[in-house]
Amino acid sequence: MGKIHAALTGIGGYVPEYRLTNQILESMVDTTDEWITSRTGIKERRIQKGEGLGTSDMAVHAVNELLQKRGIQADEIDLLICCTVTPDMVFPATANIITDKVGAKNAFSFDLMAACSGFLYGLTTASKYIESGACKKVVVVGADKMSSIIDYEDRATCVIFGDGCGAALLEPTTEDYGIIDTIMRTDGSGRVHLHQKAGGSVKPASHATVDAKEHFVYQEGQAVFKFAVTNMAEVSAEIMEKNNLTSEDVRFLVPHQANKRIIDATAKRMGIGSEKVMLNIEKFGNTTSGTIPLCLWEWENQLKKGDNLILSAFGGGFTWGAIYLKWGYDSK
Repeated sequence: MGKIHAALTGIGGYVPEYRLTNQILESMVDTTDEWITSRTGIKERRIQKGEGLGTSDMAVHAVNELLQKRGIQADEIDLLICCTVTPDMVFPATANIITDKVGAKNAFSFDLMAACSGFLYGLTTASKYIESGACKKVVVVGADKMSSIIDYEDRATCVIFGDGCGAALLEPTTEDYGIIDTIMRTDGSGRVHLHQKAGGSVKPASHATVDAKEHFVYQEGQAVFKFAVTNMAEVSAEIMEKNNLTSEDVRFLVPHQANKRIIDATAKRMGIGSEKVMLNIEKFGNTTSGTIPLCLWEWENQLKKGDNLILSAFGGGFTWGAIYLKWGYDSK
């Protein structure tokens, strides 16, 4: 019997209907469409509207679509991992809520938080459950309702983020497909540049923290950009070199959609052209844990079994990493 790989065998996605365009943002804060587009590549982002709707509600759409496309029942899922920085509640885990809402009554579940690198961390974690034989069907959800922690009077952050969700199914295979290699990295000293100031155990919520707007994303853009543009590019090139891949071998780079300039720098370091880069930042902005699975969801019909993909991300923490994945099926 050959080595067991964790193959990605299905993908689902969901974005809310409401479009927050650059033109609308021009009426909200001191910014322009030209400024936003030239610095980020974003033209619009989706925002979840509706009373009482959270991250789990987007995830339910994505997971149900995934199950329907694969023709499997929710009670066949062994494990569900939800990668998010915007949980429905501090506890219980949003993954627990998702399993209840979709009827995955036989799954155990937990949340994983690695900011924008969350989906990659989730895939890496899920692959170990598959490779060990402990699980046969694992769903990894990347979902964030970033609008819930964005200050729409802060032009430095409100132009960047949107809401969205993707969900992937991993199953075992002894064929040479699936997750071949991963490189994950962390530098906790970067937390000073990108974080949420209040709401945790160090600084619990109070009238003072709410009045000071400390429950929103705080980001020092230049410091984050400098670190991201270097490390996301380097780890992507590193995983290619480690696996003896040339630019011709790579079918697509699937990058975290944070900033088009970071994506361009990563592709350049890998030696690949723009035709091999999955890009939807102009439509959805930065959906944090949702960006990479949403790219796979949108490009699914262009992928063939055996295609070499490099998934790459950088996020708060700092966290970053890359995955070498051989696509596991021919899309219909």
